[in-house]
Amino acid sequence: MPESQSVQVFGKKKTATACAFAKQGRGLIKVNGQPIENIEPECLRLKAFEPVLILGQDKFANLDIRIRVKGGGMTAQIYAIRSAIAKSIVAYYAKYVDESAKNELRATLMAYDRNLLVADPRRREPKKYGGRGARARFQKSYR
Repeated sequence: MPESQSVQVFGKKKTATACAFAKQGRGLIKVNGQPIENIEPECLRLKAFEPVLILGQDKFANLDIRIRVKGGGMTAQIYAIRSAIAKSIVAYYAKYVDESAKNELRATLMAYDRNLLVADPRRREPKKYGGRGARARFQKSYR
């Protein structure tokens, strides 16, 4: 039996990690076993669709993408999902289609939003003593 054409990539945002597994198929995109159309919250659903909308449905027509996402909050998870989708199609084209098509996809995505392909390095700053948070300090009185 021939090995199926597949790639596995990760998309990250803060502490949320989305692992995308792209293989030959018929255009399905599933997130944790559910179709991508069911993503909650509804107002961020378009954010997850962005790579598909930018590149066009035809590029995803012969690809199945399964995404497992965990960690972080709702918004961070959706940003991790969109990053994983974008990275997976670029990796698939690089491995199985051709270099010029990959460069074209990459340029289109980079022109729209660099964070689709390059992870955002910002993380939460740890809390320190002497205050409520990372930077805020308790008030001082000299009475």
